[in-house]
Amino acid sequence: MTFAEQPAGILKRLRDLRAGDAPTHGGRVLSYVYDPGLAELDELAADAARLMQPVNGLDPTTFGSVAALERDLLGFVRGLLHGDVDVVGTVTTGGTESCLLAVKTARDAWMAAYGGGIPRLVMPVTAHAAFQKAAHYFGLTLDLVPVSPDGTVSVSAIHEWLGDDVALVVVSAPSYPTATLDPVAEVAALTSARGIPMHVDACIGGLVLPFWPGVPAWDFAVPGVTSVSADLHKYGYAPKGVSVLLQRGRDRQRLQYFATTRWPGYPVVNSTILGSKSAGPLAAAWAITHALGADGFQGLADSCRRSTTAIIEAIDAIEGLRVVGTPVGPLLAVAADPAVPADRQVDPHHWGDAARGLGFVLQLQPASAGIPPTTHLTITPVTERVLPDLLGVLGAAADAVRGIPHIDPPAALSQLPPVTGPLDSDTAAAILASFGVGADGALPETLAPLLAVIEATPPPLAERLLIELLARLVEPSE
Repeated sequence: MTFAEQPAGILKRLRDLRAGDAPTHGGRVLSYVYDPGLAELDELAADAARLMQPVNGLDPTTFGSVAALERDLLGFVRGLLHGDVDVVGTVTTGGTESCLLAVKTARDAWMAAYGGGIPRLVMPVTAHAAFQKAAHYFGLTLDLVPVSPDGTVSVSAIHEWLGDDVALVVVSAPSYPTATLDPVAEVAALTSARGIPMHVDACIGGLVLPFWPGVPAWDFAVPGVTSVSADLHKYGYAPKGVSVLLQRGRDRQRLQYFATTRWPGYPVVNSTILGSKSAGPLAAAWAITHALGADGFQGLADSCRRSTTAIIEAIDAIEGLRVVGTPVGPLLAVAADPAVPADRQVDPHHWGDAARGLGFVLQLQPASAGIPPTTHLTITPVTERVLPDLLGVLGAAADAVRGIPHIDPPAALSQLPPVTGPLDSDTAAAILASFGVGADGALPETLAPLLAVIEATPPPLAERLLIELLARLVEPSE
């Protein structure tokens, strides 16, 4: 066969593109990637995925290996999360799909019970944005419960939102923005007494909290927990994307499915939103769980815990910064310390930009819902290998920006041109370009100014601008 372009050249171009990415291994990026620091585990995952590369996960009756791998993987996770034989589940293509399916199931169960109307989804404002997407997609009214500035939600606040029209309450183990473990048992007692289902979003914590000491009960060990989502591509160290949604009760879980025989093709039965899907991530996750076992996961969690403890202690010692709240698990948020004079405070966004300039990528989070501006850090096992360098950078970055005030949101807002009505694409792009963002596909060298715009702009406008930014990044060039 004659190729239009030789494979070696194609792969070289791909390597060149990848060279411009943030590094996925080595502990220099403290969000998005979960590096166990074990090259042999990566190779095992790649080999397993390659074996399943041609397989279509759509139909486990044709590809029996898909059913066998899923059954085994679900059993492993169910055991970790204290599920009994009544807990059944599905492997999904990621945390977002798990969250969507939990809400879809709850909506359908509520509609079956009440027959009509619009059900409500109740959750702390710190619950993952995927649940906002689920409410939008599936037509639920979304009620966001306020939290304290450290990300803590009170049980009484959730209680005020309960009613017969609530299809689902969501809590987090832990929440992503501040690493707060919501009061799972206390909320479950409220919801179960009212006959309201409760979902625990453990997408980030589900494969690490079982190995973390001193964590209050949060999974199926708690009566009243209806469903739990847990991602294998986070602290299960599998490649993107593979997650698990476990539900208590077969009849309830069956509502998650879509099936139709009302077309002239093959009968369609989907346990997830996707039909055809890769079986590669499933195989990789299955292989990794067998290679590590509980003892292996425990060792990796112990490494994460040592690094997390050291980072928290280091931040506590940096004048002008503070760790937000009481984080649970290997993640945390950092804010300016209001207890020190303004000229000694460290703005977390400037700090994050400075750390990036010194070789470590931290994640900036805008002020929202009463939580101040923060910078997020996700710690993985490989963090321990670079810990001395990381701690040095965190201190040096703070010294470099101490006393520089947070970019004034009203001042940023004053730079916006007058906006009336819906934005077309060209106007949205022009607004972004006025801030030095998105012109010719360019992203700003520092993110603090962009975060200030997000903080200052009404959410519908900020969301429209961000849509334009991401959409323009992938538009073909002329």
